[in-house]
Amino acid sequence: MPLDIVGATDTNTSTTDKQLIYDEAGLLTPEQVNRLNAMANQYGAERETDIIVYTSLNTENKDEMVMTEDFYDEHAPGYDKPHGNAVILTLDMYNRDIYLAGFYKAEEYLDDSRLDQIQTKITSDLVNGDYELAFEKYIQTVHEYMGYRPGVNPENILFKFWFQLVVSLGLGGVIVGVMAYRSGGRVTVNRQTYEDASTSGILDRQDRYLRTTVTKRKIERNNNNNGPGGGGGGISKGGHSHSGSRGSF
Repeated sequence: MPLDIVGATDTNTSTTDKQLIYDEAGLLTPEQVNRLNAMANQYGAERETDIIVYTSLNTENKDEMVMTEDFYDEHAPGYDKPHGNAVILTLDMYNRDIYLAGFYKAEEYLDDSRLDQIQTKITSDLVNGDYELAFEKYIQTVHEYMGYRPGVNPENILFKFWFQLVVSLGLGGVIVGVMAYRSGGRVTVNRQTYEDASTSGILDRQDRYLRTTVTKRKIERNNNNNGPGGGGGGISKGGHSHSGSRGSF
C-alpha cells in the first residue's frame, strides 16, 4: 500500500439513521434513495465526513454555489458536529449545473483539484441520465480520495494497484532472467573470434541528401462545455469556508 494512503478509521456509528440523500428534484426511486443513503453513511463513517447528495429543481434560479452554501448553513450537516465535516454534491436541474463543496476536514482532503477530478468521473453519467450510478461513483470516489494525504494526486499512476502489479512482475522477471543468465556460464565467443582483421574493413562511404518535408496539421478546438468549469471554493453566509468545483452536464 502506498505511503501516502491514510487508513480508514474504525467506528461503531450507525450507518443507516442519518439522512444524507436529499433528492428534492425527484431523480431517484425510494429504493435508490435508501440504498445510496446507507452507502453514504457507511463510507462517510470510515472517513468521519458526511457525504451528501442534494438535487433541486432550483425554481428560484439561484447560483449553484450559493445553493450549496445555503444548504450547509440551514441544514448544519457534519459527521463530527453540526456544521462539521461534510462534502456536498449539488445538482441544479433547472440550469443543469453541478457544484461540489468540501467543508472542514473535507475542505482539506478534497481540495478544488480533487473535486474537479471527482466531477470529471461522474459527468458522463449525469449527461446520460444515470443519476444513481453517478451518485454511487461520487460516494465511492470521495471515500477513496479522502484516503490519500492532502497534496497528493490520487490519480497518480504510481498509486494504481495494476501499475504496482505490473512493476512487481516485471522486476521479478528481470531478476529471474539475470539469475538464469549467470547460471549458464560466461560466453567467450564474439565477433573477433572469426574475423580476419587483415582482410576486413570499410570499402566505401557515401552520404546522399534527398529532401526535407514540412507538414502542417490543423488542431481542432474542443467545444464541449460539459465538465469542470472552475470557480473554486468560498465562504458561506454563515462564515463556513469550503473548497469547490463548478460545472455543467
